[in-house]
Amino acid sequence: MEGYRWRAAVVTLSDKGYASEREDRSGPLICEMIEAAGYNVEKTILLPDEKEEIKKCLIALCDEAGVDIVFTTGGTGLAPRDCTPEATMEVAQRNVPGIAEAMRLASLKITQRAMLSRGVSVVRGKTLIINLPGSPKAVKENLEAVLPALGHGLAILTGRDGECAR
Repeated sequence: MEGYRWRAAVVTLSDKGYASEREDRSGPLICEMIEAAGYNVEKTILLPDEKEEIKKCLIALCDEAGVDIVFTTGGTGLAPRDCTPEATMEVAQRNVPGIAEAMRLASLKITQRAMLSRGVSVVRGKTLIINLPGSPKAVKENLEAVLPALGHGLAILTGRDGECAR
């Protein structure tokens, strides 16, 4: 939407990042990419891979902060503590599988390991939540695949545009 800047939050999910054992490079990269695309980053949060904390954070961002979109990074793989998709699905009201499918499809053209990503994309209220992988390389590839289409979806979701078909 011309002139409107979508209100965004970026949540990094990493036990090591939360414990200051690893620098978060994915969260800042998401912020850089979405700000360049015209989004306002209103909140950045770093949490451990704890399902209940993730759920509580997502609910607060959607229901209280009222951001238009939440990007998460991390916790989408096969490690035993990776629980971002489960936490996201538990707070979801509607599934938007095409976004996650498009990200995996784009990444599969680069690496077969993309099939191991379990990230989801959902709606809670009028907020879109998108799980991105934890690596900066994968974040860049995934966001490049979907970012151009997100504004239209957000306009429909938030009621700023009622026109779906052109």
